[in-house]
Amino acid sequence: MKRILLAAVAVLAFASPSVAAETGKTVGQSPSSFYLAQDTATMKCQIVESQPAGGTMKVVGAAHTTKASAEAAMKADKTCAK
Repeated sequence: MKRILLAAVAVLAFASPSVAAETGKTVGQSPSSFYLAQDTATMKCQIVESQPAGGTMKVVGAAHTTKASAEAAMKADKTCAK
């Protein structure tokens, strides 16, 4: 009986860190990114949080980790209509 109890305690001690919740992460979601999307018809740009799937919108440049860096890139980009 002691062996079974000791084995159960050992299994729980090793398994509990693997099932503990990770803080600061959301399971199944990638880190947030901001994209500079340009409407190909009007040549106007906007900042979006998801990558455009195509159609009339195209991505200008690379993904940005913060909205402030995306705004700075939009101001510096010469292809976006003012």
